[in-house]
Amino acid sequence: MDELADPSLQPRLMLLFHYCRLQLPGVQLSWPVFREHLARTLQLFRKKSAQPVAASAYLQQFYAIDWFLCCGCLERSERAWEMLFALKTGRSDCLLIDALRARAVRLFPRDEERQESAVSEFWSHLIVSESPQSLPILARYDGQRPLAPWLIRVFQNWHLSALRTRSGEQALPDEEIGLPLPPLPTEPRWHEAFCLAARAWLAELTDEERLVLGLRWRYRMSQREVAGLLGIHEGNVTRRIDKLRDRCLERIGQALVEQGWTGDNLEEYIFTEMGSLLMDDPRLSAEQLQRLIRAKGKELPATPVEG
Repeated sequence: MDELADPSLQPRLMLLFHYCRLQLPGVQLSWPVFREHLARTLQLFRKKSAQPVAASAYLQQFYAIDWFLCCGCLERSERAWEMLFALKTGRSDCLLIDALRARAVRLFPRDEERQESAVSEFWSHLIVSESPQSLPILARYDGQRPLAPWLIRVFQNWHLSALRTRSGEQALPDEEIGLPLPPLPTEPRWHEAFCLAARAWLAELTDEERLVLGLRWRYRMSQREVAGLLGIHEGNVTRRIDKLRDRCLERIGQALVEQGWTGDNLEEYIFTEMGSLLMDDPRLSAEQLQRLIRAKGKELPATPVEG
């Protein structure tokens, strides 16, 4: 029996369908395709559950928008892919792609070429399986947790599994690839240690670096917009941002490790805390950024994004 065809469940499913369509109007999934993916992910979740799961219980913890976006990508919706690429993660408003690059730095330290290829390889397998026996990465998402943190964890486990295979160890089982991220620490001492290390790192930056950082974080400008404002190539902006990110992780991460940090989610903690600190630091205030850009004969937008 098709449990999703239960008449008592239809109003809820129809409401869910139209809610997703309303929230993501650029992702066009038909009702039959929506139902097909819902049945698929319900069975996917049931296979991982130790207890029987009713469809109604499955929908109680359902991240509908993330799930709908994921299904759109599997259906090769161009708009869905654009939205996935621009997905933000955590309170820091960090782009998903930047969070993946940060993980790659941790996995492959001092190997910039491998770091870049790690991200591109992972991205290429989101809807194309590695082998006939395995599912594409996005096809493993069951909608029971936020998509961005799930993808970050999958990225890490996916590459750890490959590294174990190359070293002759047993690869991680598929069911372990998408384990949720461990919780971030909440002890006040870590927040204080982070703030000290982050402010020390900011003090080391040049005016040019602070300007690029401020345009991206306070004004939420894209790399293309930053390049246009500064009159430089977009690739130069990308390289500057990558270097800032790597130095940030190295400098602050080293300070926290020296004080006893032992968790494997250091990068996420740094990016999560960084957003509010950048908004509050006077060196990145709207007035300071206006002063820096006017020295170049340019003008910034009148209203920056406030935290």
